[in-house]
Amino acid sequence: MRTIRTRRAIQTWARERRAAGQRIGFVPTMGALHEGHSSLIRAAKRRTDAVAVSIFVNPLQFGPGEDLARYPRSTAEDVRLCRAEGVDVVFLPSVEELYPAKFQTTVRVKELTERYEGQVRPGHFDGVTTVVAKLFHLIGPDRAFFGQKDYQQVVVVKQMVQDLDLPIDVVVGPTVRAPDGLALSSRNRLLSAPERKAAAVLFGALMSARRLLESGERSAKKGRDAMIGSVRREPLARVDYAAVVDPATLHVLNRVKGRAVLLLAVWIGKTRLIDSMVITCP
Repeated sequence: MRTIRTRRAIQTWARERRAAGQRIGFVPTMGALHEGHSSLIRAAKRRTDAVAVSIFVNPLQFGPGEDLARYPRSTAEDVRLCRAEGVDVVFLPSVEELYPAKFQTTVRVKELTERYEGQVRPGHFDGVTTVVAKLFHLIGPDRAFFGQKDYQQVVVVKQMVQDLDLPIDVVVGPTVRAPDGLALSSRNRLLSAPERKAAAVLFGALMSARRLLESGERSAKKGRDAMIGSVRREPLARVDYAAVVDPATLHVLNRVKGRAVLLLAVWIGKTRLIDSMVITCP
């Protein structure tokens, strides 16, 4: 496995892979890797010939007062995990390498980013789409792999790929969960023991709405209220937002029939966690 830190070197690596007729799979990450990332790497190994993983804590997607400084970093462990999973190359750029001093460009997807994460965290998705577009340009993958937990992010990236005619297949892997249902997340490392126990409330809230709506309830508001009510029963938890939305447009639903997505963001102490669940209603 190679470790590469510069734009020129990763472009050379990718160019050599394509010249050899290999299909490139790409898993973009911010590090603090866990089994969710491993599942994406394994999917990339199955579906492509050469796999690249980027590890980069992207400052553009953090706003003032957010947890950029606290965000967990474990580069040595992450590299060992990638090596064990058979990754071909790890791209480890510095901030200065990806964003030189005169960097001025932003990639923006408009409507899909104006609510939920985008409303609560202004500028967040501009940072996401800018860094992902740049990484796509540098590596030129045939397939890029993302987790379903960050559902809005996946929809936004897919829209960017479609709008810019990027020849990349965005593959969405299922959310990987702990035994108590908590979605694996790098930010879980920031939780104290009592907070980690309390964080299971996110999965419980999603399941309460799923049971209600899949049993025949048509009111999206009642599904949302079920999520909020579940979270409020946990003293260490505070709802940031909860929504029942259309899977493609992310518009809030009034009535639920067919597929829908549950979106949830919750503060557990000083740590903000998000989760989602795709449901199918009769």
